[in-house]
Amino acid sequence: MSSNAGDVAARLDRLPLTRGLWRLVILISLGGAFEFYDLFMTAYVAPGLVASGLFTARPADFFATNGVGFFVFCTFAGMWLGAVGFGSVADRLGRRSIFTVSLVWYSLATAMMAFQHSAPTIDLWRFIAAIGVGLEQITIDTLLPELVPPPKRGRVFAVNQGIEFAVVPLVALLGWLLLPLHPLGLDGWRWVALIGASGALLAWWFRLAVPESPRWLALHGRGSEADAILRKLEARAESDLGRPLPPAAPANQTIEEKGRFRELFQPPYLKRTVVMSVFNAMQTIAFYGFGSWVPTLLIAKGIHVTTSLQYAFIIALANPVGPFLGYAIADRIERKWQIVAAGAITGVGIFLFARQDLAALVILFGVLVTLANNWLSFTLHGYQAEQFPTRIRARGVGFVYSWSRVSAALAGLMIGFFLRQGGTMAVALFISAAMAVMVLVIALWGPRTLNRGLEEISH
Repeated sequence: MSSNAGDVAARLDRLPLTRGLWRLVILISLGGAFEFYDLFMTAYVAPGLVASGLFTARPADFFATNGVGFFVFCTFAGMWLGAVGFGSVADRLGRRSIFTVSLVWYSLATAMMAFQHSAPTIDLWRFIAAIGVGLEQITIDTLLPELVPPPKRGRVFAVNQGIEFAVVPLVALLGWLLLPLHPLGLDGWRWVALIGASGALLAWWFRLAVPESPRWLALHGRGSEADAILRKLEARAESDLGRPLPPAAPANQTIEEKGRFRELFQPPYLKRTVVMSVFNAMQTIAFYGFGSWVPTLLIAKGIHVTTSLQYAFIIALANPVGPFLGYAIADRIERKWQIVAAGAITGVGIFLFARQDLAALVILFGVLVTLANNWLSFTLHGYQAEQFPTRIRARGVGFVYSWSRVSAALAGLMIGFFLRQGGTMAVALFISAAMAVMVLVIALWGPRTLNRGLEEISH
């Protein structure tokens, strides 16, 4: 069979989503689960950092290294560097090899952070660990759409995000149970970090079974390797189906083999680059502005620290539910309109959350915001990966996604500022305003991608 880039794309797009492909989706998602563990660990170790006396939730100085906001800033500053500084590596060296580097990097740096005893050194190792985390999600977003057929991409990202979000209740539970304790003389927050570091190494071992992207191999002159992987995927699909696959459609697109970063700023990709950069800068204010601050926001509402962690755990239970609920509509409704709807619900929900005093209503609207944020998350990860061709996909996703890291880093400082000046309501208004901008940008200028081949969208 032909192994040029166009024919490889045609063969991949005609693969059915059988058990063989689902197995790869699950293996890829396991590594991503620990990115989410790390991201949301920020929220659930913050009260422990404050209780230990190393940090404060309301620092006197905007850039004080002992402020929780600066700890959040270091997290997303590191992820920004991982995304924009190393995003192109996956285009040059391949998707699979980056999985190994990013997970091991994160595990070692997080373990080092857990044994630090000053705010500046904790911030430093948090920054280093976050570089590996930033690289991880870029690689996942790049590889998944290159493996699965166009009509199923939405559902694949829904399952991927459902698996990744399933770890959030775990980190919330560990925070609730361990933060008040000191097992073996170590603060509870240190155990939460060490558990994440050890789990990521286990996920790395499972991910060794993930193949390289045949699309990437074909574009880099390694057609025989791409053909060998495709033959295995096709054989597994035929075994799962119990019948031969239909012939692949003739390749009708000429695919260039060399990509350049400057393409992101030239037609037809310039508009997509700008739209997705603004979109990412806005969406992350809601996603991480709420997810990374839930316990702290609850404490600011006058709820005791232990009770706030309990409430946060209950809210966190909704995390994997959002993507799995969205599975039914993931490939039925145009993705840009799913993003618009999710953003609108988040903007209204966070405002209502801030107004509540009754425990049941606080939890109810916290769950609503969580579900909407998770719907937005699984949709955006598939949507932004569809915007760019294979030759610059990792560069494109890395660049536009890096703005979410810049935004999250600055939002951590801004939320700390708004929390000090106006409490939870001021934070809610800040997040709602960001959602309004995001909704307008995507509604007016977001491209349509539903059920279109990656090569068709690229042209």
